[in-house]
Formats: sequence, structure tokens, C-alpha cells
Amino acid sequence: MPSPLSATLLLLFLLSTTASSAATTQDSDLESDCTNRWIHIRHLPPEFNLDLLTNCSEYPLFDNFCPYISNYGLGQKTHNSSHSWYRTDPFMLELIFHRRMLEYPCLTPDPNLADAFYIPYYSGIDAIKFLFGPEVNSSFRHGLNLFNHIARVDTPSIWNRNHGHDHFLVMARPAWDFSQPLSNDPPIFGTSFLELPEFFNLTALTFEGRAYPWQEQAIPYPTSFHPPNLAFFESWVNRVRRSRRSTLMLFAGGGGISANPNVRRSIRLECENATSMSANGTGYSKLCEFVDCSNGICEHDPIKFMKPMLQSSFCLQPPGDTPTRRSTFDAIVAGCIPVFFEELSAKKQYGWHLKEEEYDEFSVFIGKEDVVFKGVRILDVLMAIPRGEVRRKREKVLEMMGRVMYRKHGSSLGLRSKKDAFDIAIEGTLQKIKLRTEDIASHILQ
Repeated sequence: MPSPLSATLLLLFLLSTTASSAATTQDSDLESDCTNRWIHIRHLPPEFNLDLLTNCSEYPLFDNFCPYISNYGLGQKTHNSSHSWYRTDPFMLELIFHRRMLEYPCLTPDPNLADAFYIPYYSGIDAIKFLFGPEVNSSFRHGLNLFNHIARVDTPSIWNRNHGHDHFLVMARPAWDFSQPLSNDPPIFGTSFLELPEFFNLTALTFEGRAYPWQEQAIPYPTSFHPPNLAFFESWVNRVRRSRRSTLMLFAGGGGISANPNVRRSIRLECENATSMSANGTGYSKLCEFVDCSNGICEHDPIKFMKPMLQSSFCLQPPGDTPTRRSTFDAIVAGCIPVFFEELSAKKQYGWHLKEEEYDEFSVFIGKEDVVFKGVRILDVLMAIPRGEVRRKREKVLEMMGRVMYRKHGSSLGLRSKKDAFDIAIEGTLQKIKLRTEDIASHILQ
């Protein structure tokens, strides 16, 4: 039996879907605004999305994610009076994205009019049973049932029109978690979804893409900030702008305790040493702060790291198990200038949301090899940056905040006028699909 929370969510989703379908219009003005932007949502049985939520407490090795389903994946509010802050689990992005798609102004029920097709499959949630559950030895099968449905059962002509090149889905994990080679024996961590030839053509929006497959595109991790209207968004921006930055640099994360050389260990040691150094004459009362987020203790409690980030000028973003970090986007929301140690952490990932040519304007780069093996001190690099440049970088970070947040579903028209992470992801996906399908058509005509 589904929990009351899941049952309520299911009912609300069905109501939202019905309302969205009923609201879809195709008058001349809307058609003009939606040229090359029409999206059709593929129909999936609930076993591929909503039913997966009813098993939210069945994977003890992963986590009981039932508390994070509420508010269409935003999670519970951090406190009852909160309007913009939630205990958001990043793995719920598939749910958040699905809800936002129901508000997309250019939905069409007619697949013949569509420029792109959204697959509302909760791939990351479904992957849990392969990663931590009873089907851990069958991970090579992840996605086969989905392909059978969208390519053979439910109107095969939709898929066959462009052999999947015009389809996209969200995968709320790094692409590495879906990239286990089909022939791996014994299996390693992950499923083989992105290694299936059947899905080589679709566009997968992931937290982190690999360097070579063209179909993967990284989009921002969701933070805990989801404002419902422009007033709450602007109020937060003003608070961030006024915040007194009394700490030079901050690292919020786990790890760094290994005896082997690595950049997180170097950061931890430098931060520990900095606590005994005098900050006199630097303009800061503290040179470094370390927020220990080991064992996921910060994951659903933004207060633990947002307050220190608001008080810091620079937030260090070293790679961990994978190059990217949710903390990058938490830092931007806090107006804390990100410091990167390898380009795969962001510059080679989030090209739609964080333009590659803008990185010098809003961030700092220090090569991890320089820190680990050449003795470069992060403190020295950051203290050498002129205060005027620090102010300019922070203003650029504030300017970018709206581009990396996911605003709340049902938000005000004023806030909808600002493109958020969802809007930019959809724009990028449509452009990617358009270029790909045009390329295919040109080859056919040759």
C-alpha cells in the first residue's frame, strides 16, 4: 500500500496532468510564441514514474526518501514559516522537473506538431533497485522495459520518426552511475542505461556528463532555494548582497582525512593551519572555515552550510568521488565566489547555465596539482586578489543566481519572466535537438 504522502502526491500529479492537458491551447498567438518550441510529453505507465515513489522506504542501503517527495520533490519546508527554503534532496530533480514540465507553455497533445519529446521517467529513482536493491546483479537490464514501451508499444511511429534523436529525459545522478559496460563481469557500481545502443540517440540531462558521449548534458544540481515569486527572490538577493563577509574562504564537504595526497586533504590541512594564524590586516576576522558535511549530515539541512557561506568571500569546490559538486550551486545562491581546482568541476560541464567565457568573471581557478604537489597555498592566491576584483566577482555571482536555481512550481508571472535552471535546460535541449535533427535531415537529402 502506498503511504498517505505518496497517495496524495499521486492524486495531485494526476490532477496537474489533467489541468495541464486541458489548458493546452493552440491559438495563433501561442503558436507564434511556440515556433520550434513545441514539446509532447510521452505517455508512460505509472510503473516508470509515480509507482516508483510508493517504494520510497524500501532501500535501507540508500535512504528512506519518503520525506523528500513532498511539494513535488522540493521536500519539506525548512521551517513552517519558510516561503523559499526546502529540505531538497538532489535525487528528486526528476520529480521537480516533471512538475515544472506540466507548466511549460508550449506543450502539445499532438505528437505530429512536436519539436521534442519529454520522457517523464524517474530513471535515477528506478536505478536504486539496481544499485542498492534486489536487482543489483541485473543492472544491464536498466532501461530495456522503458525502450520496449516507447519504441514498440506506445505509438512506435513517434520514436521511429527520428530514432530517438528528438527525445530527452532527466537523470538525477552523474552519468557515471548509468555507464557500467554491458560486458562487465563482475559488475561495478552503476547501471548500463547509457551504454544501451537503444538510447544512444536521446538527450540525457544529468548532474554530470562524461567527456565524450554527445547525448549527455550536465544541468545544475537543485539547491534548497525555490522562491515562489519575484519579491522573495529579490529579497534574498538583497540579503546576500548586504551580508558581511567576515571569513576569507570556506570548505563545506566531507573527506580530506585520507593519508594519500589529494586536494581535499590539502584543503583540510591548510584550513586547520589557518585557524591558528592571525587575520590581522586582512580585513577578515577568520581566514578559513571548515563545515564538516561527512556522512550526508548537511544534505537536507541548508542552514548548516548556508549561514557560513553567507559570511565567506570564497567557497572551495574540490572534486570528490566525481568532479562536480552540489556545493557549487549552493555557493552561488549564497553569493560566495566559487574556487575550482579542475575544469571538469564546472567549466566543462554546465555550458548552458554557466558560460565558459564567463568563468574568470565569477570564479577563481587553482590547479589541484599545484596545490597538492607544488606547495601552492590557496590562502596566498585568494588574499592576493584585489578587493575591487572580489566585489566585481561577487556581483557577477549574484547576477547568475537566477540561472542556477529551480524556482517553485506555480510561481508568479513576475518570477517566470526570469529564466531559471529549468528554463535554460529546456532551451538548450530544444536547440540541441534542432541541430541534431537538421543534421540528420541534411544527410538523408544528400
